[in-house]
Amino acid sequence: MSTFRAVVIEKNVQGQAVSLKDFDESDLMDGDVTVRVTHSTVNYKDGLAITGMAPVVRRFPMIPGIDCAGVVEASSHADFRVGDQVVLNGWGTGESHLGSFAERARVPGEWLVPLPAGMTCAQAMAVGTAGYTAMLALLALERHGCSPSDGPALVTGASGGVGSMSIAMLAKAGWRVVASTGRAAESSYLKELGAVEILDRTELSRPSRPLEKERWAVGIDSIGSTTLASLLAQIRYGGAVAACGLAGGMDLPASVAPFILRNVALLGIDSVNARKALRLQAWDRIARDLDRDKLSAMTRSITLAEVIPAADDILAGKIRGRVVVEIG
Repeated sequence: MSTFRAVVIEKNVQGQAVSLKDFDESDLMDGDVTVRVTHSTVNYKDGLAITGMAPVVRRFPMIPGIDCAGVVEASSHADFRVGDQVVLNGWGTGESHLGSFAERARVPGEWLVPLPAGMTCAQAMAVGTAGYTAMLALLALERHGCSPSDGPALVTGASGGVGSMSIAMLAKAGWRVVASTGRAAESSYLKELGAVEILDRTELSRPSRPLEKERWAVGIDSIGSTTLASLLAQIRYGGAVAACGLAGGMDLPASVAPFILRNVALLGIDSVNARKALRLQAWDRIARDLDRDKLSAMTRSITLAEVIPAADDILAGKIRGRVVVEIG
């Protein structure tokens, strides 16, 4: 068996150690498809895993990385043949199953989707879990019956990956998008993506009353905690919030008032274990609707060797938009 380069997290007396090293292909986990990984991306969860700031990793050694795109090298799965280009998001990769910051990955074929027509592997990873999650949120809002004619949409954590992708996707769908951020210097960037107004995040990060002035028809929230509670208190009658992140905390210091007095809906978005039909729908919509110029504007590339410092940067809020890892 051959070896390949990978970012590897190993357990030690201090907790864990992370390094870029050679990994033996024979140590890959079970799966009926082996992928030569060409591109990956750095997500907030990857930052938590690599730094050990949260108990994301559930086995050691672990190759982190929850996303990848690449070319099938070997397959016994009926849906995939050698040479097919594929995309992987979630399913516990980088947590309980060896992940994507590596030159190879072996996974069950049911976890994979074909690379959408008209997209490159690099573009798919510029989208990554962040963009795939943002599209799941938009689809959930649409299934709930929300439309741009209802009023403005608020996006929290706007400078981050999910936030940036949400702004671009909502704007493309016709929404008037307001971006909530604590990084005023990113205002021009957010407006280029499609935001028409910038809201200082302090307006949402303070404790709120059970109900406040009705301001937003819908929201996409990646922050949680007080921010999500404040957003819910400001949603118009019959509106909805798609919640998909917890950068600000797992708690929700809210009341039932928005739900029972304003008919507000809280829509949970899970990208890790979403059923395959929904994944295919999301990726098809992304391939058709996402503005490639906006995607390029929010994306930069790094090498596999730069993944470890990038993990610190994403947790420190130093990364805007998307980071693509060029692997092979």
